[in-house]
Amino acid sequence: MNPSFQLLVLEEAKEFLKQLAPEVRKKIAFNIDKVRAGIRSNDLFKKLENTDIWEFRTLYQGKAYRLFAFWDKEQETLVVATHGIIKKTQKTPLKEIAKAELIRQKYFGYKRLNK
Repeated sequence: MNPSFQLLVLEEAKEFLKQLAPEVRKKIAFNIDKVRAGIRSNDLFKKLENTDIWEFRTLYQGKAYRLFAFWDKEQETLVVATHGIIKKTQKTPLKEIAKAELIRQKYFGYKRLNK
């Protein structure tokens, strides 16, 4: 089975994942693999309203983990994971969405400059 997209995990997202317990990382990877295999569920991968940002969503032992990402479809289908948080409130913090948007803008700006 071919995955539906490639996943690029940026440094800040890697650092977030490294600080988590191994069983949490395993659950996040399992959920990402389900999405890559074509399972479409807002419980696993959801577009944030009025943005170009998506979040990989994992619930593990009552804690909500979020890995923010965006799509790059210019060459191959690629999802770029920007950073992650452990969610403490019902609503996704606006500063985290803004941070992911800024990383997205820098990413595409860098790509344009290096064409």
